[in-house]
Amino acid sequence: MVGAQHAAPLPDGTTQPRYAEVVLPVPVPRTYSYLIPPGLAPRVVPGARVVVPMQRRQVVGVVAVVDAPAPAPRVTAKPVLAAPDAEPAITPPLFALGVWISRYYGTPLGLALRALLPGALWSVRRPAGPAEQVERVLTLTAALPSLLERERAFKRAPKRRVAYEALEAIGGSAPVRHLIARLGLSPAALDGLVTQGLAGYTDVPRARDPFAGLSSPPPPDLTADQRRVVAGILATPVETPVLIQGVTGSGKTLVYLDVLRSVVASGNGAILLVPEIALTPQTVARVRGVFGDQVAVLHSGLSDGERADAWRALRRGERRVAVGPRSAVFAPVQRLGAIVVDEEHESSYKQGTAPRYHARDVARERARLEGARVILGSATPSLETLHLAASGTVARFDLPDRIGARPLPPVEVIDLRSDERVPDARGVPWTVALDEAVRGALGRREQVILLLNRRGFATYLQCPACGDVRSCPRCAIALTVHQTPAALRCHYCGHEEPIPTVCGVCGKETQRMRGLGTQQLEHFVGLRFPEARIARMDLDTTSTKWAHHRVLERMAQGQIDILLGTQMIAKGLDFPNVTVVGVVDADTGLHLPDFRAAERTFQLVAQVAGRAGRGPKGGRVYVQTRAREHPAIRAAALHSVSQFAAAELPLRAPPNPAYPPHVGLARFVASHEDAGRAQRAAERVAAWLVRANSERLSGVLSVLGPAPCPIERLKGRWRWHVLVKAAEPRALGRVVRALGARARGAVIVDRDPVSLL
Repeated sequence: MVGAQHAAPLPDGTTQPRYAEVVLPVPVPRTYSYLIPPGLAPRVVPGARVVVPMQRRQVVGVVAVVDAPAPAPRVTAKPVLAAPDAEPAITPPLFALGVWISRYYGTPLGLALRALLPGALWSVRRPAGPAEQVERVLTLTAALPSLLERERAFKRAPKRRVAYEALEAIGGSAPVRHLIARLGLSPAALDGLVTQGLAGYTDVPRARDPFAGLSSPPPPDLTADQRRVVAGILATPVETPVLIQGVTGSGKTLVYLDVLRSVVASGNGAILLVPEIALTPQTVARVRGVFGDQVAVLHSGLSDGERADAWRALRRGERRVAVGPRSAVFAPVQRLGAIVVDEEHESSYKQGTAPRYHARDVARERARLEGARVILGSATPSLETLHLAASGTVARFDLPDRIGARPLPPVEVIDLRSDERVPDARGVPWTVALDEAVRGALGRREQVILLLNRRGFATYLQCPACGDVRSCPRCAIALTVHQTPAALRCHYCGHEEPIPTVCGVCGKETQRMRGLGTQQLEHFVGLRFPEARIARMDLDTTSTKWAHHRVLERMAQGQIDILLGTQMIAKGLDFPNVTVVGVVDADTGLHLPDFRAAERTFQLVAQVAGRAGRGPKGGRVYVQTRAREHPAIRAAALHSVSQFAAAELPLRAPPNPAYPPHVGLARFVASHEDAGRAQRAAERVAAWLVRANSERLSGVLSVLGPAPCPIERLKGRWRWHVLVKAAEPRALGRVVRALGARARGAVIVDRDPVSLL
């Protein structure tokens, strides 16, 4: 970027026209030239937002360069219409981060920069964003130090004197509402001080903060293990990312907060990223227990005004610590010193629309640009992060024990193929062992958590007798059932075979598995335990603001006996009275046609197992499965990350079909209302990739496809995809950028996808 310069005067006394290159939030990989009006010149600087005309409308853009070359003579540059920022909305490091996102993920710069600012700041109708709320403050403007002066000034106004002395006692300035509501002073007495020239009113911004007043007691003292990890992190060079691998209940959050306390004490700011579902008032209260009103929360569940106020407070340096989900990685924290990514393995850190960034990787790049520290934390780290730790790129610190030396709960694996089921369960996988455990906990007035992660689709073919699932002979994934034409197909390599009528392992008749959802489970459990108070948590029941928080509050207060739901109940919950956790069907995601299916299953089961036994009563976990010998299930039952990684990582390494973390991966998805056009678009992408690989990239790419997406039709559009793998990141980056610039929305470019469905 180029800084602003003074315009050179022309011989006739006028000044030479000045131009700015502006990035617009549109899917076009170029900037646009606009004329800088002299009156707006002080505000039209790199990183500033400007309102500019575009065709027949007006849009908000971001200045990339000022004093840019004049456009071609035949082109008339339109003028900038407004510049609402007193200071640039996007700082130079954040602009550089936007450029990195654009290049790495192959998305136009305008879409990358759009992600950096709250949505309200892209509004043309209110380019300055939602209006700030103001608060009237009364401030003393004259001093009456002696008793005699006060006697004279307030001879006939005793209430005014009380108001003067009260205001003086609290520092000489206070909000009017506080003086009236809390101190009982009369508005007339306050007005009298102003009339007398002893005080004055001013209006100051008052942030809309839905978490105002939230705080919790200071955190407990650290254990010896936690102090060891804190010391190790602070001794690690800032440029080296850190992984805290701690079992559930080991107190990773306390370590984060202690490290961030030292960061803030040194005058720097910090960002704490948490998964979307974990951002509850309890989380915010815990952070504010350490940092007080220095905390700003950025969250999609807030109103435009609340988010804009939090963003402004951080931008002005009034608050030093930002807390939020993935978009908070762009928080305009001043003098950024550290970024924490809690539960770094969570797929919710991946953005589902352009720019399709992963907040964990963006955090590492932003930290590099600003000289900040990155701390990743998880009980079940992603294999990508474990691979970096094993190679020494990331420093790892372990917290192997729970606080108070409480043991991890024992896990009982129940075989749904052979273990006795409750007679009236019908289609619900509900065994006698789980039934007795739940009944016993309810009898002891303890609480139960039941997980059934039934979302998405699970169209795989499984034998009900022996549990065998038809898998691709060339890829470590399940074959998908297709109806038109009828076949089992691999969506990675294109392998195809007829749908069998009998199991190839045991010879029994096969059947297509049908799903069980949380609503059916809730109905069954309600009939089975009519005396129990039951709550369900899934997307259907938590769509309103803070609905998730209200359910957890009732759980914490003992008003719920059985909490059941999807993956949102699997992590971050700390209820000492939960003694039984049941995974109703651990296989729901195990055989999806996705190379990460086993990893996600292991993480989910291990995380939900960690919800049990957090109190003095202990606890036990029951995992129901038809694949009890699967490495993901066995490792989760042992709470062993290392055992799972030892089994899974070799399956993704050459000479097997290589997948991350051993290689980089990009996915190109073509979609259209017409199935044929979607297929032809994908074929053109694949042909271009094959040609580029042979002509310009020396064959370093591996191109798979095109093939129909596992979910072939979504929202009325047919979908085909092409996968590209490469051990060389630069080669992958070149094709991602090239296709990102050529596709213009017809093909979705997704680098480092977390799901291939």
